[in-house]
Amino acid sequence: MNLSRCAPLRIRCPHNIKQFSDSLVKRIDMVPYGKPQIVMFGSGNKKGYTLVQLIETSNITGHFVEENNSAFLDVFSCKPFDPKEVEKHIYDWFHPVHIETHFLKRAALNAPVPLNEQLR
Repeated sequence: MNLSRCAPLRIRCPHNIKQFSDSLVKRIDMVPYGKPQIVMFGSGNKKGYTLVQLIETSNITGHFVEENNSAFLDVFSCKPFDPKEVEKHIYDWFHPVHIETHFLKRAALNAPVPLNEQLR
């Protein structure tokens, strides 16, 4: 998700970003694997906090750009979740003026593995 014109104080506070991560994990019924990492990262016009939260089925990541109050968030999970719930949660938490959402359903094909690939 690409967010523009977020509430400035909301994306500049690591405690707020942690609370967002914790509540999102619960809202979409995921299981956290450890605590989220929230680090001030980047320089110049890319400076901002980066979030990495491992979940048992993959991860939630984000970067919050201070210069223009934008954010970029990814929820990647092998367990199904409702992307509309994620979008609502983001609106409630960061108050962006605009969200651009791209949802990609990933699925591995369950085709039989040829014998020559089994031996690799």
